[in-house]
Amino acid sequence: MLEDKPVLVMQGRIHYYEGYTMGECTLPVRIMQRLQIPTLIVTNAAGGVNPDFSPGDVMLITDQLNLMGMSGLNPLMGPNLDELGPRFPDMSQPYDRELCNLARTVAKENEITLQEGVYAGLSGPSFESPADLRFLRLAGADAVGMSTVPEVIVARHGGMRALGFSGISNKANLDGSTVTTHEEVIEAGKVITPKIEKLIRAVLRRM
Repeated sequence: MLEDKPVLVMQGRIHYYEGYTMGECTLPVRIMQRLQIPTLIVTNAAGGVNPDFSPGDVMLITDQLNLMGMSGLNPLMGPNLDELGPRFPDMSQPYDRELCNLARTVAKENEITLQEGVYAGLSGPSFESPADLRFLRLAGADAVGMSTVPEVIVARHGGMRALGFSGISNKANLDGSTVTTHEEVIEAGKVITPKIEKLIRAVLRRM
């Protein structure tokens, strides 16, 4: 129980770049659906693409760019099981608008600055080149990471509502003048985690 709500909490996640299939990466979401959990709240560490974002910011994910899926790595590839969801699920609202509005409200009430934007999902594990980042920015991305998008697709396929937060771990390196390291991501997480925890707890209290 968290904030008097029954929750299932995952300790991290597995990633496609670790050598798992898309089906394996999204299996936990399928289990949640079998347990009749109606809402998925996803979090991630993401690189800043929007130059106005700074390390330590939290971004409300309002939409996503499925670059993994565009290259053939959609988690719904293969025969469709109609009992799980439709063959061609609608993705016009991957992140629930009502839940996004609730997140905005609780962020304001708790005096947490909440950025907003589009999350781009890449396969990883290499960090993006300056050209990659410039391309993503031109495509409308505000943050980039190596997870989340497949899980949200599977969640929506199964009729779950989704709410997502990205912790911005490093600033956009659009000109190649800085080096991105995993240590930098871990360090930024120490600032981001308390903010996201406060947001999630506040959202749960109001749901």
